[in-house]
Amino acid sequence: MKTLFDKIWDAHVVKHVEDGPDVLYIDRHFIHEVTSPVAFLGLKKRGLKVFRPHQTTATPDHNVPTTNQHLSIVDELSRNQVDMLERNCVEHGITLHKLGTQGHGVVHIIGPEQGLTQPGMTIVCGDSHTSTHGAFGAVAFGIGTSEVEMVLASQCIMQPKPKKMRITINGELRPNVTAKDVVLYVIAKISTSGGTGHFIEFAGSAIENLSMEGRMTVCNMSIECGARGGMIAPNEKTFEYVKGREFAPKGADWDKAVANWKNLKSDKGAVFDKEYTFDAADIEPMITYGTNPGMGIKISEKIPTSEGLKGNDKVTFQKSLQYMGFSEGEEIAGKPVDYVFLGSCTNGRIEDFRTFASYVKGKKKADNIIAWLVPGSVAVEKQIQEEGLSEILEEAGFEIRQPGCSACLAMNPDKIPAGKYAVSTTNRNFEGRQGPGARTLLASPLVAAACAVTGKVSLP
Repeated sequence: MKTLFDKIWDAHVVKHVEDGPDVLYIDRHFIHEVTSPVAFLGLKKRGLKVFRPHQTTATPDHNVPTTNQHLSIVDELSRNQVDMLERNCVEHGITLHKLGTQGHGVVHIIGPEQGLTQPGMTIVCGDSHTSTHGAFGAVAFGIGTSEVEMVLASQCIMQPKPKKMRITINGELRPNVTAKDVVLYVIAKISTSGGTGHFIEFAGSAIENLSMEGRMTVCNMSIECGARGGMIAPNEKTFEYVKGREFAPKGADWDKAVANWKNLKSDKGAVFDKEYTFDAADIEPMITYGTNPGMGIKISEKIPTSEGLKGNDKVTFQKSLQYMGFSEGEEIAGKPVDYVFLGSCTNGRIEDFRTFASYVKGKKKADNIIAWLVPGSVAVEKQIQEEGLSEILEEAGFEIRQPGCSACLAMNPDKIPAGKYAVSTTNRNFEGRQGPGARTLLASPLVAAACAVTGKVSLP
């Protein structure tokens, strides 16, 4: 009896090191401008070429501006990193989706869009949110720069096999409850260290009923509870999403692939090292109040108190509230907001923009709100135009920026100023994550839309 994770992992083991890690074969490698330059430098020093360049795909995303992308990047370090990525890709024959081209976008959004991400694969990238691709029933995880070099050189990586966890969510989600609320709820329940050392399989009727975009959001944030990655067994929704995409199998190859993919599920009676079960009916629209993704509550709830906490836990909790400018036991609803950010590899897909636009249609952005709406790719940007969402958003007072990681992290011009509150559809709310002194409240695109219209933390 094997779990889904076991089936994929074991099929990719090239060699098992006794009392050590596995040598794991990697099907798909994604790279970007931040974690790849030193890896390529390592290859050069050793006189090595990229072993299988056709299995690596590159795109710049972290450091790129989201306005005036036709101009040279102003920041010298960012410009050098983007230029270095292009030079390395040209030298080694790697496919690069340059700024402004049709395939460009955030690395974890363009993979699924182009059909590069498929069930049963092993997928890595020098980026922690590689877990996003697990939504397709793949073993996908982030790696460090030295490991990026290892994969470039050999198409393999040495990894200890993680333990296995299953999180089951059964029942029907309430109205206005989204995939983002589901994963924020889970992290709040099991904590930011609850998944440490494990690979999580998300299961149950509530998960199966999520769209592929929703599943990607859940798997994207699986690492925020300390897990190595997250995954969801593929089903008809998965096959329907992949079919017809540029790099998806075609004709007889497609039929053969689907026949294999249908076996990608945990066997009945398969044993997990840890199991959690939650009721979908208990989940409400969520928001974070602190400085890690586990500090989340239902918007209808009050900020918790430190009662019962001891030692470092109490100090950390109080320090977090101090940074956020919040008090124990007060309402989160009604708190004033300065910025709203829609985008990132967590919520920069077309479904997220449809959700946001459907809420703000016929309404107006609050005067006190600065809103950054950043599509996750050129393909999403194009769909926003084609579906008429841009008109709805512009009439409501919003403007759409160009693709990139944007305000998810303070590595490009889109930084939240110190002391300002940002309701963000991203994945992390650490101190300074969106800019030095920035205060981040993580939420779903729907909650973000409600906050953008009211100018304060609001239930949609």
